[in-house]
Amino acid sequence: MKVYLLGAANPETMRMIQAVQRTLPNQEFAFLDNDPQKQGTLFYGLPVVGGVDRVAELKGDDVRFVNLITGSTRARYETTCQIVEAGGQLANFVHPGIDLTMTRMGVGNYLQEGVILQAEVSIGDNSSIHMGALIAHETHVGNSVFIAHGVSVSGCCEIGDGTFIGTNASILPRIRIGRWATVGAGAVVTKHVPDYAVVIGNPAKAIKNNPDSFQDGRVFK
Repeated sequence: MKVYLLGAANPETMRMIQAVQRTLPNQEFAFLDNDPQKQGTLFYGLPVVGGVDRVAELKGDDVRFVNLITGSTRARYETTCQIVEAGGQLANFVHPGIDLTMTRMGVGNYLQEGVILQAEVSIGDNSSIHMGALIAHETHVGNSVFIAHGVSVSGCCEIGDGTFIGTNASILPRIRIGRWATVGAGAVVTKHVPDYAVVIGNPAKAIKNNPDSFQDGRVFK
């Protein structure tokens, strides 16, 4: 299988690729990037063959795409929608060291090394969880979510579509984070967070709202 990764930016991606290929040696990788200056170059030895505009040309039965964009859940959502609309089939890019026993996951997800998913965790489509994050038992992570490194999400939480959770934030048990919310780095969330809210601090408090541009983060309509 050939996998195209959108976003030639983080050298850690190469260690992920090497780890995956030790488990699946026949899986090949290349990059896409929407930055014209990167197109036609090599990223740590792998080609950057173009941007999202090439998906329709590259797609095939044995070809998959994964979005690595994580700085903005809006950008992640929009670019993955472009891949799907062009006919590209999504795959998961998951570090092989992660225990997926008794968990459920959609497609298009990107999970880095050291992520812990406890029993009965579920993840939608097109979400990304970075190194060292803990998602505790029976928590549901929606679509097009980003969870940064070192985040702790306690048991039985609900993380809404499009949510961005910053580095080292902590979510207490049975909390609901609304759609397209933002949880600031280091925040301690002790109460439910409304849709589109931006919360920071300990205990986390709302300081403003994100634009309500999207109703959900589903990439398959």
